[in-house]
Formats: sequence, C-alpha cells, structure tokens
Amino acid sequence: MELQANPQLLWFIGIYALIMVGVGIYMSKKVSNSTDFILAGKSLGPFVLMGTLLATWTGSGSISGGETSVAYSFGIIPSLMLMLPTLIGILILYVIAPKIRAFGKYTISGILEAKYGTSARNLSSIIVLLAYVGIVSYQMVGFGFILNLTTGISVELGTIISAVLIIFLAMIGGLRSVSQTDAISGFLMVGGLLITVPVIISIAGGWDSIVANVPDSHMTATGGLTTIQLIGYLLPSLFLLLGDQNMYQRLAASKGDKSAKKAQLGWLLIMLIISPAISIIAFTSRSLFPDIDPGMALMATTLALPLGIGGILLAAAAAFIITTGNSYLLSAATNMTYDIYGKYINKNASDKKKLVMTKVFIVLLGALSYLLISYFPTVLEVQMYSYTVYGAGITPAILAVFFWKRVTAIGGLSSMVTGVVTTLLWELVLGKPFDLNSVVISVPAAIIVLVAVSLATQKKNK
Repeated sequence: MELQANPQLLWFIGIYALIMVGVGIYMSKKVSNSTDFILAGKSLGPFVLMGTLLATWTGSGSISGGETSVAYSFGIIPSLMLMLPTLIGILILYVIAPKIRAFGKYTISGILEAKYGTSARNLSSIIVLLAYVGIVSYQMVGFGFILNLTTGISVELGTIISAVLIIFLAMIGGLRSVSQTDAISGFLMVGGLLITVPVIISIAGGWDSIVANVPDSHMTATGGLTTIQLIGYLLPSLFLLLGDQNMYQRLAASKGDKSAKKAQLGWLLIMLIISPAISIIAFTSRSLFPDIDPGMALMATTLALPLGIGGILLAAAAAFIITTGNSYLLSAATNMTYDIYGKYINKNASDKKKLVMTKVFIVLLGALSYLLISYFPTVLEVQMYSYTVYGAGITPAILAVFFWKRVTAIGGLSSMVTGVVTTLLWELVLGKPFDLNSVVISVPAAIIVLVAVSLATQKKNK
C-alpha cells in the first residue's frame, strides 16, 4: 500500500487545534500569579490530574518513537516490553508522591539543593535543559509528520507550524491551561486507539496475514536485537519517569494525597490499554507500509482507515504530541526562571516579573528545541539521548533523597556528573559504540559512583 496525502484529515487536526487554543485562552484568564501558572494553584483533582499525567508521558516518544518505532523496526514483543518500565515507574511514584508534595518545590533542582547543596541545583538545571529541549524537539517533528501525511507539505514546514502551536499553548496559561488541554487530549487518545485496533487489523487481512507480511525476526522475543541492546531501549524511559520533573510538578499540583493516589492508579490502568494498542497498530503498519520511516508507522495507518476513524486517530496522536511538547517546554522554562534567573540574575524579582520571564523563556527554549532536531536523524535516537541524559544525570540522585538516608552531598553530586558526562561521551564523542544506547553504560556508572562515594564520605559527612 502506498502513502498518499489526504487533505480531508486536516479538518480533524484543525478542529482539535481550535479547541485547544480556545481552552488555553479561557484558562489563561484564571492565572493571577506564578503558582497558578506553574502548579495550577495546587488545585488539580484526580480526573484532570490523571489526564495530564497520561498525556504528558505519552507523547511523540510513543507516537513517533518508543513503542511505534520499536514495533515497526524490531517487532511486537520488544514493543510490548516497553510498557513494563512505565508501569514500574508509576508504582514507584505512587509510593513517593506524598514525599514529593511535602517538599513543596517548583522544580527537581529545588529538591536536590535541599539535600545536596547549591552545586547540585545548578547542575540539575543544566541537565533538565539538555534533556527537555531534546524532548520538546521531537514532539515538534512528530507533529510535522502528521501535517506531512494530511496535506503533503514537507515535514520541515510542518515542524515549524508545530513549534508555533506548542510554544503558544505553553506560554498562554501555564499548567493552569496545559492540565486541562492534557486531560481532554488524554481521553481523546484512549478513544481513538480503542476504535482503531480492531479496524486496522481487519483492514490488514487479520492477524495471520499481518504476521505473514513482516520479517520473521519481528515475531521473536528480541526482534533481532541482542539482550543488552534491548535493555538499552527499556531503561531510558524508566529512569526518565522516576525522576521526571513534569511528573513531580503535577503531583505537587494536586489537591492532596488522595487525589494524587487516585490519579496515579487511573494512569496505570489506562497505560495497560493504550501502550499495547500503540504497539499493535504500529506492528500492523509494518505489514501495510513496509518502506516508510518508522516514526510514521502509527500515523500512516490513518490513510488506510475510514475517514472518520482515521481522523479521530490522527487528532488523538496530535493531541498527545502537542500536550507533551508544551508540558516539557513549560517545565524547562520554570527551571530557567527559578534556578537561574531568580538565583543569579535578579534575586529580588517580583512574582509578576518571574511570571513574565517564564513566558519569555518558553519562547527562547522553544526556538532552541526547533533547532536541535536537525542534529538527530530519527525521533527514536533523540528520544533515547534525551531520556538518558536526564535518567542517568538526575534519577539516581533524586531517588536516593527518598530511599537512602546514607547518601551524602558529594555522593549525589558525583553521581550526577558521572551520569551526564558518560552519556555525552558515549553518544556524541564516541558515536554510540557497538550500537548500544548509552543508558546501559551511564546509569550503572552513576549508581556505582553514588554508592561508592557516599560510603567513602560517610565520616566526613557526619
């Protein structure tokens, strides 16, 4: 089957975009201070919180990278395995959510500073920027794929349009508006995926026909990957989720611990539905469209579906991509305002000034995200890089705050440096030797250094 643009699908994207902009403008009128903008006034109930957790986590990383690219490139079983790190991460966050709320910090950097000192705060701010700018960048190109499919315009022009929309929605109302659009998008995606799975399998001729049309390796446990290569795809999402500032901010923005717990349980249950659905649709796409970019696998099926169903799926995919992009952009801008501008440039900045500067940083970081995507050949590659920079640089140190009383300031800081430096060396300097994602090197190194240095400095710390 050949890919042919269907401009009629653009109506579904346009309607979705108008709804999101309308909600964003309406909710922006309720923003009166920085707490409203960054933590939604700590007013999120379980339903909205569940939706924003779901939509923030499941973006272009799943729609264009993650489950989609792995299912298309390696097979259904490795793709289904990508669900496990998310489920494990949600359960661990469920345990530490009350502690996250107790800290009452705007950023991860604030928590790390409380435990490890100012140097840890500064370093973590840099790590957040390195990772989140990368994450925002592949949301932009993911939406570019959607516009390419629907209108035939180039992915490059589609990416520019995406960048403008993501930046606007993040800037207009902060988390107060983002959380609402996230909730709408999350439940739109669930509906779109549930409708699509049985229909696309039928169009492809049934499961037996799908299996017959994919390489034999796509039905094996590892899809032709070595075990360590497969681990290299599984670990980045786990370690990003466990220390993800977006998730921490949303949990801190809930009405209370009960709301947070209900929302996380709902998030867990929905992931059990949508993650396998994404894998199955992308795997079916491998049978229908054997020669396309892996990042377009899920979205390409919209051209084979009946117009109404294809339009709903495409709008749902756009929903997750846009909401994830503006969430990570808002989070990175928060770091710039509170950890850099407020600490070193204008220590006496008023709340109003911080609110204005957060919006300015959203625009600047959004532009930087757009420029970054040109350095990575695929969505999956920039996804693995971004996840690992963050997961290795921050997660071991942040989890130690909650789970290991013997960790020392020098131990935590050394772990952060080790995680980032090892990732950058492996990915950018050495060029990813043996085709292994850096997570299999940098995360173990960061954990070993955390434990070893903390134990070696126990007496000094006391």
